[in-house]
Amino acid sequence: MAQTMINQRNPSLRDYSPNSSTYNSEKATMTDTGDHSQLAEINETGHVQEVERNFSLLSICSVGLVTGNTWAALGGSIATAIYNGGPPGVLYEFIAVSMFYWLIAASLAELASSMPSSAGVYHWASITPGPKYGRICGWFAGWWNTFAWICGTVATMSSIASNIAVAMYGLYHPGYVPARWHIFIGYVIVTWISCSIVLFANRALPLINNIGLAFILGGVFITVVVCAVMPSGTGHATHSFIWTDWVNDTGYSNNGFVFLAGMLNGAYAIGTPDCVSHLAEEIPNPKRNVPLAIAAQMTIGFVTAFIYTIAICTTAGTTGLLFVIFFPIFCTLIGTYITAGRCLWTLARDGAVPYSSWLHAIDSHEDPRDKSPFNATIACGIWSTVLGAIYVGSSTAFNAFIGSFVVLLTLSYLAAILPFIFTGRFTQSNQASGAYNNRMVPGWFVMNNFVGYIVNVISCLYIVVFVVIYCFPYAVPFNAASMNYSCLIAGALSLTAGVWWLVKGGSYKGPQAGVHGQLETDNGRNMLSVISIGRVDGLRNPLETEPKQ
Repeated sequence: MAQTMINQRNPSLRDYSPNSSTYNSEKATMTDTGDHSQLAEINETGHVQEVERNFSLLSICSVGLVTGNTWAALGGSIATAIYNGGPPGVLYEFIAVSMFYWLIAASLAELASSMPSSAGVYHWASITPGPKYGRICGWFAGWWNTFAWICGTVATMSSIASNIAVAMYGLYHPGYVPARWHIFIGYVIVTWISCSIVLFANRALPLINNIGLAFILGGVFITVVVCAVMPSGTGHATHSFIWTDWVNDTGYSNNGFVFLAGMLNGAYAIGTPDCVSHLAEEIPNPKRNVPLAIAAQMTIGFVTAFIYTIAICTTAGTTGLLFVIFFPIFCTLIGTYITAGRCLWTLARDGAVPYSSWLHAIDSHEDPRDKSPFNATIACGIWSTVLGAIYVGSSTAFNAFIGSFVVLLTLSYLAAILPFIFTGRFTQSNQASGAYNNRMVPGWFVMNNFVGYIVNVISCLYIVVFVVIYCFPYAVPFNAASMNYSCLIAGALSLTAGVWWLVKGGSYKGPQAGVHGQLETDNGRNMLSVISIGRVDGLRNPLETEPKQ
């Protein structure tokens, strides 16, 4: 390993090395003690640390729970989910798909602990296949992941929030007849309010997400209490209605297939285990805190969604309680902009998307806590607005984009997990040197190798099988308006990514492995010791030979 000393001016350097006394403090700042020079902190990705580590373990858990918002997402789709088995179908399908997503979450948590990066699966998919295939795997994983977040979460949450707002207005104006453009106006309003909060209130985002968590937990509590003590005129539903009375209104004759296809609704609700990984560069000790946040998101998200679903199935005529989810949905929309903006930013800083030089820029503020991927977040808002405009012209086209969310996101997970299996997980190729086959080094959270293989393999099998199932029509017979276009959108996006690869792939390097930054003190000077297997952006390794002129 090459150990180099890097000295570069940077006025916002902070020390988060494992041996530092400020390691667990969000507010601690490293100051220079010697020749008044400042140092660049190099994070695990090989990039200079550009954003401030504003988030704590509590606030990163809040981001996961607010962005995932499992119970609200499940409640928002229950009107369509009910066709795949009725109330028993909704409950059992959610339990089944959650089991698979816990395995996926464990696989991602292990990778996040090994190599924390705001790029998330894009970074891991670039490393786990090894140098030969890493660039192209990471390229497609990054495109799939980024556009899943923009099309499937930002646009969907804006649409749900807008529809709820219009419906609430209609309750107080009985003669009101909603038009599609009314929903679009509401869509634009909630889109840019939430986007503006992320753009201009970066230092307040931890607090905002903590407040959002209170709204989310409060919404579940209110729903359960109302359903328990204030049943509608028809009373509580029967035990069999909730747990055993299967209803198949899809047109498919095979109930087994109906059950599997119905798992899509649960997958949409709980299927965002990577969201907190995109804040890995904004939290101290990410090797430990990101896996813990993923565990909190998946566990609390499942429990609250399960309780919520039982509650609204128990009391007939409680559709009105869906309005309780408006504020949690709005908080979720803020969380999706946090995640989507950082996904696009990490792609841009590696030059993987058009206009990368503009998109990867970090806005400059005197207070480092205000620094954020400003331009990338604006681009997400613009793209979301374009999708909303598509809705005005064709709701079918709009639904085609948002319906591709689960397919695109799980494909990005597959691109990171599957190569990890083929390259031997954390298998050392050289016991003497300690080198690993795929350059992935075990982190704070690591599964037993045998257990890890089982978890990874089942995760990949689920993705491969269900990506196909989730592309089937939702019901039969179907027509152009009711067709499932997920495969078409995923294919078109993959083709777009492939074309851009042909244009820029030759100069694209992608994320690199094995960069670890640690601040040291030597003879009264602060220095950054970098142990690097890969590259460090903008800084040349002094042990490398000078390039030929």
